[in-house]
Amino acid sequence: MKQKKKLFPNVKGMTVAAMLVAMSVIIGIFCKNYLNFGAGLYRITFENLPILMAGMMFGPIVGCMVGVASDLVSYLFSNQIYPPNLLVTVGAGLIGACAGTVSHYLVKKSGCLQIVASGVIAHVIGSMIVKSIGLYQYYGILILWRIPLYVGIATVEILILCMLYRRKNFLRVLHDIQ
Repeated sequence: MKQKKKLFPNVKGMTVAAMLVAMSVIIGIFCKNYLNFGAGLYRITFENLPILMAGMMFGPIVGCMVGVASDLVSYLFSNQIYPPNLLVTVGAGLIGACAGTVSHYLVKKSGCLQIVASGVIAHVIGSMIVKSIGLYQYYGILILWRIPLYVGIATVEILILCMLYRRKNFLRVLHDIQ
C-alpha cells in the first residue's frame, strides 16, 4: 500500500518552517524601517530569503505556506493603516511555491544550478510580476523600477543560499529535518 507523503517529515521540520516565517518577518521589519526610500516606493529587502529556503527544503506547499504566513504576520507587526494587499500576499506565496516546484520537480540535482533556477524563477514570477501588479493596484503607477531592484536583491539572496548550501554543517542539519 502506498503511504501518503506528509507536509512536514517530523517535528523538527515543522519547527524549522516556523522559524523561517519568524526570520522573514524580522528581516522584513528591519528592512522596512532602515532600508526604505522614497515614502515606501523604494525598499531593499531580503525577506524572501527564508521563503526561498522553505520552498527548497520542504517543497512547494510548505514554501507557499511560509510565504503567505510571513506576509500576513509581517503586516500585523507593521505600522500600516491600510488593509493587507492580498495580491502581494499571493506573490509571497508564489515565491515559496515556485522555489519548491523548481527544486523538487524541475531541477533534481542539488547544487548551485538548482538554487539559481529556483531563485530566478521564484523572483520573476512572485516579486517582479505578481507583487508589482499588487503594488500597481495600491499606488496606481507602473512600478518598473522593481525589476532592476529585484535583479540585485535576487542576486544577493541566491549568492547567500549558494554559500549556505556549500557548508557541511548546514547540509547536516538539513538532512536531519528531511
